[in-house]
Amino acid sequence: MTSRHSATLNPTAAGRRLSALPQGHPLHPSPHWLAILDMFHNGIMILDRHGIITVYNQAARRIFGEQRQKHLGRHISEFRPTVWPDFQRIIATGQSQIGIKLSIDGATIIANRSPIVIDEQVHGVISVFQDISEYERISDQLQSFQRLTRELEAIIESSYDGLYITDGAANTIRVNRAYERITGLKRNDLIGRNMNDLVADRVFDHSVSLEVLKKEQPVTLMQVVKGNKQLIVTGTPIRDEAGDILLVVTNVRDITELNALKAEVENSRRITSRMIQTLLEQDGVDHALRQMVIKSQGLMQVVRMSIRVADAGVPVLLQGESGVGKSMLARIIHQISQRKQGPFVKINCGTIPASLMESELFGYEKGAFTGAMPGGKAGLIETGHKGTVFLDEIAELPPDLQVKLLEVIEEKTFTRVGGTGPVAVDVRIIAATNRKLPEMIRQGGFREDLYYRLNVVPIAIPPLRQRQEDIPPLAMKVMDAFNQANGTDKRIDTRVVDRLKAYPFPGNVRELINIVERMLIMGDGPRITVDDLPEEVCQAIRSPECLLSAMKTEGMSLKASLGTLEARLISNALASTDSLAEAAVALDIHPTTLWRKMTRHGITADPAKLHDPA
Repeated sequence: MTSRHSATLNPTAAGRRLSALPQGHPLHPSPHWLAILDMFHNGIMILDRHGIITVYNQAARRIFGEQRQKHLGRHISEFRPTVWPDFQRIIATGQSQIGIKLSIDGATIIANRSPIVIDEQVHGVISVFQDISEYERISDQLQSFQRLTRELEAIIESSYDGLYITDGAANTIRVNRAYERITGLKRNDLIGRNMNDLVADRVFDHSVSLEVLKKEQPVTLMQVVKGNKQLIVTGTPIRDEAGDILLVVTNVRDITELNALKAEVENSRRITSRMIQTLLEQDGVDHALRQMVIKSQGLMQVVRMSIRVADAGVPVLLQGESGVGKSMLARIIHQISQRKQGPFVKINCGTIPASLMESELFGYEKGAFTGAMPGGKAGLIETGHKGTVFLDEIAELPPDLQVKLLEVIEEKTFTRVGGTGPVAVDVRIIAATNRKLPEMIRQGGFREDLYYRLNVVPIAIPPLRQRQEDIPPLAMKVMDAFNQANGTDKRIDTRVVDRLKAYPFPGNVRELINIVERMLIMGDGPRITVDDLPEEVCQAIRSPECLLSAMKTEGMSLKASLGTLEARLISNALASTDSLAEAAVALDIHPTTLWRKMTRHGITADPAKLHDPA
């Protein structure tokens, strides 16, 4: 016989007990009460103390997708065996369970379970539960929306260009930090204000947002804000599903500096003329930006100077170390000049044998020498007629040919090898060198008169180590070109870029391209890490992390790698200081400790350094 506190019972016997319960008993509600319980939105289930279900309302059936009532009179363990132990604990202890989260039949349920106590005896349990699956989905969507909002916020705020956003009624709703930096205006003074009011208050001379709303299409115009800041602004309409303008997004760039450059050239021209000239210069900058990676102010100044000299037609002398991009800049000057429809002929004076230099540059007449072509041959300079001739490594041009080049520049004529009469030619000369021509003039290796004819507009291109801002975008451009050419999706870790910025790049841009391509080719995974940096980069920047990576790549254990690194650091400190004591200070250790480590690694020092110089 089962005791009155027993937690289990034969379901058939329990069903007979349930049918014997009087009408109106709390565990056997009347039809009226059952109808009321069916009206509840939350699921309700009542069990007697033996686990037999006496109430299972319509909401409970809806939550679990049950079309008809089939659980009344059944034991809870028959179809929910995992929850029966919890109900047993409630019956045994009389303690409620609140806010229980369950996953049942693919639904997420929150349940509150309470004992039914009559005359201080637990007669059963009532469970009130709710399906929160939809709330969880909404919560996930809200979190995704919040994450997207944060990302958009970060993108807008990180834009280097100013962004100004209004709604469809021209009310200001968003201004980013770049706009504040460019204009000097504060977002707190702009957000919420209508563009008509801002124009009326002379904050702006006119509004591109109002023009976009008027014309219902993108508009670009010049704008002046307080403080005489001159901007080029482009407003773009954003439409809703009905086609109405919902937002106007304005992109803002400061062209005050470009206008200042133009004012130095044409002080007497009217404002409109100056604006047109500025736009032409901006086109030249955009053209250069499409071909070169330009982030540093030094290289930007070089490009601006090149743009200004492009249409002048005078010779240009490009100076800079090997690999800085002299050839690319020469080609850009040609492409934005009035000669862009003509040929661009590149001649590397360092690669043509001296015996062939004159005939290659200036051509030859029929029968000029043994082995000559029967009909003669035009020279490279002649093939550049109506275009640009780029003489790279001009310092390697022999002195006798320097005289003929001077004739081309001054007289626009030359004489072919074996020829008797002058040949007219119309070319623009751009020369380049990585050598110091004034020093060569003093040594008699270069003609002074040719130097001054070439040096009309000297343009010095700074080496890559002096424009570190260009290194990250250059590396990314090489990576993108590699991925596109090879169908890969490799990425470079930011720490690798930091190491590259610390490297002096004696080979300049050409060396950077080679190093990045080598890492992309030799790297095993999709991400290029510090482990992939070449040894020469690690040695040059003396990065411990980089050196350890190289050592481990060579097959050394971590302990051996650390020992080798320690020995290298000690040797470097001894080499760069005048005494043992100074080396200890540089390494931030006691001289005795330094001596002990030197002994362990077998490092010997110059006897003169064993005592202080004094």
